[in-house]
Amino acid sequence: MKKCPFCAEEIQDEATKCRFCGEFLTQEAKEQKLKWYYRTPFLIFGFFIAGPLILPVVWTNPKFSRTTKIVITVLALGVTGLLIQLSAVTIDAMLKHIQDLDSTFKGIL
Repeated sequence: MKKCPFCAEEIQDEATKCRFCGEFLTQEAKEQKLKWYYRTPFLIFGFFIAGPLILPVVWTNPKFSRTTKIVITVLALGVTGLLIQLSAVTIDAMLKHIQDLDSTFKGIL
């Protein structure tokens, strides 16, 4: 007999789920119990689609520790900042190219 880590009731040594509180005791069972939006493939896909808007799902994910959540947040915000900076540089280059084309065509016409 062992104690359930969630409710401290006595349960069988081989038990995978506590009969008193209903909590799963094995890591595999906990993984199966996770909601679909907490699973890693959804989070990766969410970062590609929504960027930092997926961070609330990361912060409510029971699978991640506080340190992991902070690291993911810092990385997501860093990548977002980099992409914003690269977008600004690209827009500036495009505007300069358009101005060059405009001056070229004014000389021809």
